[in-house]
Amino acid sequence: MTAFLTWGSGAPLICLHGIGGAADLWAPTAAALPGRQVLAWNQPGYGGNPLLADLSFSTLADNLAAELVQKGITSADFIGHSMGGMVAIELALRHPGLVRTLIPYATTPAFGGKDPSFARDFLAKRLAPLDAGASMAECAAGLVRGMCAPTADPAAEPAAIAAMSLVPEATYRATLACLTTFDRRDALGAITQPTHCIAGAEDKVAPARTMQRMADAIPGATLSLIPGAGHLPHLEQPAAFHATLRSLLDR
Repeated sequence: MTAFLTWGSGAPLICLHGIGGAADLWAPTAAALPGRQVLAWNQPGYGGNPLLADLSFSTLADNLAAELVQKGITSADFIGHSMGGMVAIELALRHPGLVRTLIPYATTPAFGGKDPSFARDFLAKRLAPLDAGASMAECAAGLVRGMCAPTADPAAEPAAIAAMSLVPEATYRATLACLTTFDRRDALGAITQPTHCIAGAEDKVAPARTMQRMADAIPGATLSLIPGAGHLPHLEQPAAFHATLRSLLDR
């Protein structure tokens, strides 16, 4: 049981996974970044780590900051995928000195719309199979279906399904509820760190147009598109994704 998987040495890059992700899915990214120390965080509830009693974006960011300081890391670059990107944004706002460079990836600055019924309907739809007695393994394929673009690496969807299958049901339920509370749109202008957004050109979950609006709201932020990728570019188009990431980290 460990909060971080760690590879290499050098300037630290912290990788944050999404709701259906896992720290070990960042292993190819670590291999593509020689000369870097890459630390992939198992969010609370994942990788055998206990859930937080009070799960919120503020407690997730504070927990991550405390764990990094315990490891002696007081400044690092951060890339966060999907919900992990939301955690990264929260961290940049709550612990600005810790974040050297912010890379929100396939994510949005808020969940859904402002109408509370959207969150209720979203949760009801996502949880219906579990409420009916299905296991996470039985639900995984349906949850992942449609995330990848048609031209994605054939290994991308099976890897995502395998990761989703291993998420404990209690973790999924709690983290999904937490997801629906996120809204940092009004705070984007307060982000002071160099910020580089990455979007899949065919992402239907965090569309490029939404990420462009987010980049426009963050002072000096940029947006890079990964062609032929949906919501999981690091799995779907790994060569293009890693080339983009290297170029952003070298700036």
